[in-house]
Amino acid sequence: MRDKFIKWGIIILVIIWAISLLIKSHYWIPILLTFIYILGLYNAFQTKHAILRNFPVVGYFRYIFEGISPEMQQYFIERETDGKPFPRNERSSAYRRAKNLSDTVPFGTQLEINNRKYEGIKHSIYAKSPAEELPTVLLGGVDCKQKYKASLFNISAMSFGSLSDRAQISLNRGAKKGGFFHNTGEGGISPYHLEGGDLCWQIGTGYFGCRDDHGNFSPEIFKKNVSLPSVKLIEIKISQGAKPGHGGVLPGSKNTPEIAAIRHVQPGMTIISPPSHSSFSDATGLLHFVKQLRDLSDGKPVGFKLCIGDTKEFEDICVQMNVLKIYPDFITVDGAEGGTGAAPPEFSDGVGMPLEPALIFVNRTLTNFNLRDKLKIIASGKVLTSLDILRAVAMGADMCNNARGFMFALGCIQALRCNTNTCPTGVATQDKMLIKGLDVTDKSERVYHFHKNTLRTCNELIAAAGRTSYEEVDASMFMRGDEFEHLADYYFPDILGNVKAPSNRY
Repeated sequence: MRDKFIKWGIIILVIIWAISLLIKSHYWIPILLTFIYILGLYNAFQTKHAILRNFPVVGYFRYIFEGISPEMQQYFIERETDGKPFPRNERSSAYRRAKNLSDTVPFGTQLEINNRKYEGIKHSIYAKSPAEELPTVLLGGVDCKQKYKASLFNISAMSFGSLSDRAQISLNRGAKKGGFFHNTGEGGISPYHLEGGDLCWQIGTGYFGCRDDHGNFSPEIFKKNVSLPSVKLIEIKISQGAKPGHGGVLPGSKNTPEIAAIRHVQPGMTIISPPSHSSFSDATGLLHFVKQLRDLSDGKPVGFKLCIGDTKEFEDICVQMNVLKIYPDFITVDGAEGGTGAAPPEFSDGVGMPLEPALIFVNRTLTNFNLRDKLKIIASGKVLTSLDILRAVAMGADMCNNARGFMFALGCIQALRCNTNTCPTGVATQDKMLIKGLDVTDKSERVYHFHKNTLRTCNELIAAAGRTSYEEVDASMFMRGDEFEHLADYYFPDILGNVKAPSNRY
């Protein structure tokens, strides 16, 4: 192909130039073709791309189609129940709720409800009227001096840096209006987090916002920032669902001078947080760090976030809680399917425990160690819909955090470019040209409506099941698959011995 291109390209160029010179017009045609031919000659002899070397000009179509493949897939091929990590129907529901539009769908479900993976709620013929008040949860254990009344549903961790300034302002204003908290992510507290909304300040392994010149935790700087009135609770991030055991990553293209100043690092460099904390290295150290942060914050709720991996490590933390009598106010359980940040595919796809079994394990372990009544469990990891929230509550969570749903409320179209600084909606980028398309006034209202309408649907689902409060939500409320198995039967097989086998069904 390459030899033919060189040979026939020269012949065709000579002919076209001759014709143009003969008729004394249309010189742009041979000029353009000459440029294409020179480009083709370069590709024919370069050694980096085999496709372009063998197909010097036509080979570019491969890269063009590859570049627009996500858009082609989403706009022309994807069905309502397709799309990863969130199918179109779930994204559409989030958009409608954020816009405060009707979220009803016509003509029945498109799901395969006879599939064993199908999960649904068992409704009651004695359904209740839905509660008008949105659910809240009181955070704060015996050692907490400043207990916090949190919403059942809140914004999960997304740093300024991973998200744009306008995105953070919109999230915080929406949180202020809706009365729910906004997790800062591990990038520290930026000016764009201070729009009046309640904050959960996340302390990651890089200690951004409370680090000294050597990158270690600074009690003095922490105490100064934690005294901000908007900081209502503190979360120590041990690991996250997208990349447990791997430090956070902020690409250099996103590390602007402003972000670098907030994080106390050099601008333009890719920031990779350490995989673990330097302030502690075992369960005892973690709990002493919890106590230190609680003391420095004058008794604000302090907890930690982790994705479950080696279960013995979590059991050891529970043992040390009873030994030291130090209890976190909450534990955030992140599922391996969660995460908005950039991560190597092997970590995203193959490391960590999914949310459902992780919640069950954490809930059971805390119960076995007589710790369950001393702290709250927060579920985080692909908890997008009202059904997801109730499922998490049924498996042991007291409340839920979500990140990507609130990104949808901001206008995210799941373009899957969060790590490239080219987010087309201005949400996950630091490109000023792209950010200017995000209108803060409109998006903050959408954040507020998404939260409100999602929880209202939660209230409606509980009422449809004949329950009157979230304390009554448990696994017996759910059924699974064509055999209408209880989630309790599926996830808690030890109780199957108490269930009598049916007589001959046929």
